Amino acid sequence: MKFRYLVFTGLIFMATNLFSLMAYAQQSGRPPLIPLEDFFRNPERTSFNISPDGKFISFLAPYENRMNIHVQAVGSNKVTRLTSETDRDIAGYFWANNKRLLYLKDNGGDENFALYGVDLNGKNPRCLTCFEKVRTQIIDDLEDQPDFVIVGLNKRSPMVFDPYRLNIVTGEMTMLAENPGNIQGWMTDHEGKLRVATAIVDGVNTQLLYRSDESQEFRPILTTSFKESVSPAFFTFDNKKLYATSNLGRDKSAAVVFDPETATETEILYQNDTYDLSSISYSRKRKVITAASFVSWKRERHFFDEQTKKLFQRLEQLLPGYEISLSASDKSETVYIVRTYSDRSLGSYYTYDSNKDKLTKIQEVSPWLNEDHMAEIKPVSYRARDGFIIHGYLTLPKGVEPKNLPVVVNPHGGPWARDNWGFNPEVQFLANRGYAVLQMNFRGSTGYGRAFLEAGFRQWGLSMQTDITDGVYWLILQGIADPKRIAIYGASYGGYATLQGLVADPLLYAAGVDYVGVSNLFTFMKTIPPYWKPMLDMMYEMVGNPESDKAQFEATSPALNADRIVAPLFVAQGAKDPRVNIAESDQIVEALRKRGVDVEYMVKENEGHGFRNEENRFDFYRAMERFLDKHLKN
Repeated sequence: MKFRYLVFTGLIFMATNLFSLMAYAQQSGRPPLIPLEDFFRNPERTSFNISPDGKFISFLAPYENRMNIHVQAVGSNKVTRLTSETDRDIAGYFWANNKRLLYLKDNGGDENFALYGVDLNGKNPRCLTCFEKVRTQIIDDLEDQPDFVIVGLNKRSPMVFDPYRLNIVTGEMTMLAENPGNIQGWMTDHEGKLRVATAIVDGVNTQLLYRSDESQEFRPILTTSFKESVSPAFFTFDNKKLYATSNLGRDKSAAVVFDPETATETEILYQNDTYDLSSISYSRKRKVITAASFVSWKRERHFFDEQTKKLFQRLEQLLPGYEISLSASDKSETVYIVRTYSDRSLGSYYTYDSNKDKLTKIQEVSPWLNEDHMAEIKPVSYRARDGFIIHGYLTLPKGVEPKNLPVVVNPHGGPWARDNWGFNPEVQFLANRGYAVLQMNFRGSTGYGRAFLEAGFRQWGLSMQTDITDGVYWLILQGIADPKRIAIYGASYGGYATLQGLVADPLLYAAGVDYVGVSNLFTFMKTIPPYWKPMLDMMYEMVGNPESDKAQFEATSPALNADRIVAPLFVAQGAKDPRVNIAESDQIVEALRKRGVDVEYMVKENEGHGFRNEENRFDFYRAMERFLDKHLKN
């Protein structure tokens, strides 16, 4: 105990808006206890889209507790359900043309998504890519070729995806190119011609391949370490150059124009000194690049196009106080589907007719949740023990003095991802139950540049973990956290960080919740999905090599060090998880039960990497609530 306190009292911490956080929590009234199901139930309607001709609106809504596709004519209240899936939610869908919609669905969470089609009237349902143990990717929806799409299938080999032109009426498929075994992605030009590919060579180098037309063979034009790359977004509108994000020779990814004939950047369109650019958008109708997006503590945009800028400004006037995104539009780019959200609301969907300047509300996503009862999610930052600045988010329970609170520390999954500002049902659920929640973008998180990302390489269980630990110490020093009532909870990599936190700092946490998390780095590397195997050498660079880094793996695999865990643990796992095999959870549970450690174990046979089915979500969060109440509130 003495050593632990000597470590964290030597750290230097700082916070953003800490005093305003405290003031907000103290002056706001305590909200009522909200039923758990209200946070995690299926929305009444969500994922709105619009037909290319603008005559129909589509959305996902529950049918027998599964999310299915529904449509209604614009201006009509009559709703037609197109699909009747009862075993699994539809994972995603889109309009193929004005008369037919396509959607993806897997089997019990195995992530082998198949592509299905259905007519606008609900007739002629058909599975277009139902092959055993085959996963479907959408390469191009071919907006100007209404009866065709281009898909990627690992049908010929489970490790690689070949591109096919698929006739969605007849089901006929034509292979457009044979993957030599190292291509990870394909891209078409604005005419739907397959022109660009990205590949992995020598295990840890990435390569950009190009051809000027489909009669030619792909040729490599740029080879770099995977740590830097040019990521094509779409072709210029003459189909000769590429708009891309690139970090070649720089720490942060910038928006550039890239000439594939000379393999050089010809123009830097926009770069931010602090954050990577995350996306570039364009107008298909007007053939102009419109905006670049990046995430600071929330999403921001740099506009290239005055018309798009004015569109967002007008929507912000009409919908003040909310973040705004355009989720779809008709082909004429006249009518848009607008989505709002905030940290305290899942927001609403609207249609906006830009010609008439008319905004019409379609649906509130979760009308049963009163945003006045939700907690604010505030950005914070602190300095880790070696000087790195770690950014994150702190949510304080509303109406409670922010002193000596029970806390749930919530590291994100990935780990090559990041937490964002917005509505998070888990965070709001925990805050409503009286817990403060700390999320942090530890080193290795994306969006902060190459140096910050690479600082997390081979640091599973090491500095990535101490970044989390230092955030806990910060909360203790601020007086917000009760040192005796701190839990750690995460999913996927966050589940690994949960287990490793209980191993590395056994006296810091009162309890842990591991949701589909890795427990043994040796077995994790052996059971990755087959289509990850071409990237295995890259994973060795980022996670570590089980042979050359054997000692490190042994020290940072929680299942091999379970004798250090003393805190009670709750583990949840999907039996069909293709990313984190069920053996990962089995190992840690078996090791702890042999020692008599209090461990609860929930396995759902019809789930994969996370629970999608509503009843399973309810079971998981009910169990988690009981578990945390038992170990943090008594």
